[in-house]
Amino acid sequence: MKTLPDYLRKGMKLVIVGCNPSESSVRAGHYYAGRGNQFWPMLYESGVVPEPFDYPDDRRIIEFGIASPISSRNPPGASRNSRARILPKAASSSRKKLEEFTPRVVAFNGKIVYEQFAQRKCNFGLQKANLYGAQVYVLPSTSGQNARGKSDRLKHFRKLAQLVERTQNVRDSHPG
Repeated sequence: MKTLPDYLRKGMKLVIVGCNPSESSVRAGHYYAGRGNQFWPMLYESGVVPEPFDYPDDRRIIEFGIASPISSRNPPGASRNSRARILPKAASSSRKKLEEFTPRVVAFNGKIVYEQFAQRKCNFGLQKANLYGAQVYVLPSTSGQNARGKSDRLKHFRKLAQLVERTQNVRDSHPG
């Protein structure tokens, strides 16, 4: 199964976990390249990243201390309807990456992605439980198929930007 690489390094301030890259993203060779996907504009409009860029420059995300996305990949042959379902092997791979790269914040792009990963229901927003020492935020999916309005998604992305900034400030004031 052709897929896209993870853009990761140790000490990231934010890691975003998504589901399998869409067929259009794999064809384009870049994350969130699907028509109507609001991921890249949301990152900029919310203040998560300081300058606008789009999927052709997806590798630049690492310049801002953000890894995106580590994907909970399903194996070859997974049906289109099961794309959002994260199978145990894929979740295990994502967990290992999160444990190894120790980000300050982990954001899940979509409630279904987090619920399948954590095996429990959730609400959007900051979660009570940390994950490998990282705070966890669940975002509304940026997929063009998501019925939630742009203003609701942007509200959550802004809260994520504030959380990332707070964790950065705490870490800077208490160097380890």
